[in-house]
Amino acid sequence: MRALRAVAGLVLGAALLAGCGPSPSGDGDDAPPKAPTASVPGPTGSAPGPGTSPDPTASPTAGRVPAPGETLVRVTRSGGFAGQTHTLIVKGDGSWTLLDARAKQERTGTMPEADLAALRTALQEADFAHLPRIATGGPTIYDGYFYAFVHGGFEVAGDQGSLPPALTKVVDALPSFTAG
Repeated sequence: MRALRAVAGLVLGAALLAGCGPSPSGDGDDAPPKAPTASVPGPTGSAPGPGTSPDPTASPTAGRVPAPGETLVRVTRSGGFAGQTHTLIVKGDGSWTLLDARAKQERTGTMPEADLAALRTALQEADFAHLPRIATGGPTIYDGYFYAFVHGGFEVAGDQGSLPPALTKVVDALPSFTAG
């Protein structure tokens, strides 16, 4: 009898640890607790009402010029023949930093005003809010690059051969990922 109680205690303990026991509320409902839901502020700064979803194109940074110290765009490029990863961060004032795969600073600089204006135009024309999050369908470029862009609260990524022309214009407007 003592052995049976010990086994029953172990089984009950294991069931409680696994979340299969009675609910903490004691109401007899053994359903797992519901995950809390968060609401995303809409364009007016208020949370959407019940049964509504936030506007996916609304972004607190979309359409506004970032302050000089704020990030305008962050682009990570990985792959290539050598399989390297670099991240280029361009600030609102045109200053930029190139980081290696370990986020160690490699180079810094400042874009000339004309180049910064061209980058801003390319970013605006790319319309990140309406781009697919992952660009697909282009030709495979062996030893090509994979790009991940972050701009205006949106993330977009794709292989070099799959990037839409608007993102190719953004890449062309960026400072070089390589020295020289």
